[in-house]
Amino acid sequence: MKIEPKSIKVRDIFEGYTDNGDDGVFAYGSKLAIRPAYQREFVYDTEQAEAVIHTILKGFPLNVMYWVKVGNDQYEVLDGQQRTLSVMQYLQHKFPITLDDKKYYWDALPDDKYNAIMNYDFMIYICEGNESEKLDWFKVVNIAGEKLTDQELRNSVYTGEWLSDAKRYFSKRNCVAKGLSDRYITGDPNRQELLEKALKGICDNQGIKDITEYMAAHKSDSDADELWQYFQDVIRWAEKIFPKYYSDMKGLDWCHLYNKYHSNSYNSSVMNTEVKRLHEDEDVQKTKGIYEYLLCKDFDPFAGRLLNLRAFDKRDKLAAYSKQDGICPICGQHFEFNEMEGDHIKPWSKGGHTTPDNCQMLCKDCNGKKTDKY
Repeated sequence: MKIEPKSIKVRDIFEGYTDNGDDGVFAYGSKLAIRPAYQREFVYDTEQAEAVIHTILKGFPLNVMYWVKVGNDQYEVLDGQQRTLSVMQYLQHKFPITLDDKKYYWDALPDDKYNAIMNYDFMIYICEGNESEKLDWFKVVNIAGEKLTDQELRNSVYTGEWLSDAKRYFSKRNCVAKGLSDRYITGDPNRQELLEKALKGICDNQGIKDITEYMAAHKSDSDADELWQYFQDVIRWAEKIFPKYYSDMKGLDWCHLYNKYHSNSYNSSVMNTEVKRLHEDEDVQKTKGIYEYLLCKDFDPFAGRLLNLRAFDKRDKLAAYSKQDGICPICGQHFEFNEMEGDHIKPWSKGGHTTPDNCQMLCKDCNGKKTDKY
């Protein structure tokens, strides 16, 4: 890993500064991507941005910034994006600063103040190395300011056409992936959380252990069509299997559910009826578990655990224990109360409910061996 410290004046960085919106923000004679295409938007507020300018005017040091070398004399900002953009936007007449109780845009500054900004040196570490070296190093230095997320760190390493296309779908608040999945999947596209969830899903689907393995394999691809198609398939499958939307669907790991169950056949009308019934069932305490329960109940005898079904209270269990004289009805042995557990006589899965007349006490061993407990 090669790390080169460098001092670069603001005037040199500002040369050729352009803000192309979704297509990125560039400077330093077009050699520096301050904000690569479809990367996180500027997040400093005016007060924070003005504080950066005052720090420069006082000659105080800003924290060290990190650039990644991504090509021959081409760089991307890894750490320092907000500070750099604050200066660039001030020099673009985007906001004023206050000096001696007066507002000053850059073109109204006294010459000495203007020159103090333009001649100010940014202290920069330029990082160059192979992908694994850079990722390890970036994790170490990610200690100042607004920390980069794991996916933002990966994005800083696996740059290329594939990543730019992936960001087009999964980055920014109004991206198409957000619009498609907002009712189902949580995550801030600006912080690359939506992209990370899609990547985790497709890696799990393809038996790939780590996101970096997938990104490395596809780094040189011309597009991210495979990832985008997979993500669309996940959401369309969820909409098809569960045609009526419920608010507790949001935040579930739909990629995981798709990967695990999409090859099975389901009747959407039956699923719709069952979802409604389970929402109305007072024994179901975890409604978010309803969807996976319905997907796996026919082949998982312990699927009921997903619903966190209401348990018998102590009063009901004591009444059943007394009625049974402490005898387990399965093995016929006598046990102390604390050696037994409440159980549904008629399993919940067959219409039984958590009511006193449906309660029996089984010894822990027999209860543990009972196959249809729900």
